[in-house]
Formats: sequence, structure tokens, C-alpha cells
Amino acid sequence: MVAFAAGIVVLAATAAVSNLTLLKPAPEVHFTALSGEAFSTSELRGKVVLVNFWATYCASCVQEMPKIVDTYKKFAPRGYDTIAVAVRHDNPHRVAQFAASRALPFKVALDSSGALAKEFGNVRITPTSFLIDKRGRVLRRYVGEPNWAELHELVERALSS
Repeated sequence: MVAFAAGIVVLAATAAVSNLTLLKPAPEVHFTALSGEAFSTSELRGKVVLVNFWATYCASCVQEMPKIVDTYKKFAPRGYDTIAVAVRHDNPHRVAQFAASRALPFKVALDSSGALAKEFGNVRITPTSFLIDKRGRVLRRYVGEPNWAELHELVERALSS
């Protein structure tokens, strides 16, 4: 019985660690930015990218957005990008107003059908973010607001590799 319990603990710890460093390919999806620009995850290769699923009605999302902007401004000159994906239930007009009023410096896309959230592993909680490396691999999934110091350290390492 003790060996079984120890095995469960080891399995849980392994699952927790694997969630920290996923290193699986990001899904091949097609985004459409508010500007009308269409692009895919494969076109982002060569950059370190944060894909952030959010909503204008999500208080945590609105609260973290200035930190996402600051992170973008800090790392963009070195090959970092951000895509803010407004989830299916958000109002496109409100998303456009939010992006304009906050002068978001990165691409904002709409997931009108929910297909993007589904491809990224059935994202159901906002905010949820994925950090993708230059080779198109998911380095980390964040549910809720990230630990910003940890995220910045991971971005630094990914940009340097």
C-alpha cells in the first residue's frame, strides 16, 4: 500500500513538472487579427511568442494586460511577439474598443468560433497563456496570471537559444 501511494506521489510530481516544461509543438492554427491580417503559428517560427487567451469581461485578464504590454515592449526588439486572442464569448466591438483605448502594441485576434481555444487544448479559463519558443514548441502553459519574474526569465532563455 505504501509503495502504491509513493507511486501516485511520483506520478503526480512528474505530471506537475511536465506541465511546467511542455516542449510539445504548438498547434498549427490560423489567426485573424483585428486589423484583418491573417497569419498562422508556423509563420511565427523564429520568434518567442506569448499566445494569451483573454476576454474584456474577465477582471484578471484586464488586470494583467498592462504587464503583458510591458513584457512585449521589453522583449519585442529581440524577437518576442504577443498575440492576444479574445475568446468566443467576447463581443468583437468591445474587444476592438479595448485594444484601441489601451493602445495594445501587439496583434489582437478574435476566436469567434472557439476553434483556436480548442486547438490549444480546450482552453476554458481566462486568462490562459502559452509561451512558444523559436522552434514552435510550447515551453509553458499559464492558467491565470503568470509569475512575471519566471516568465521573463523563461523568455530571456528562449531568446538566447
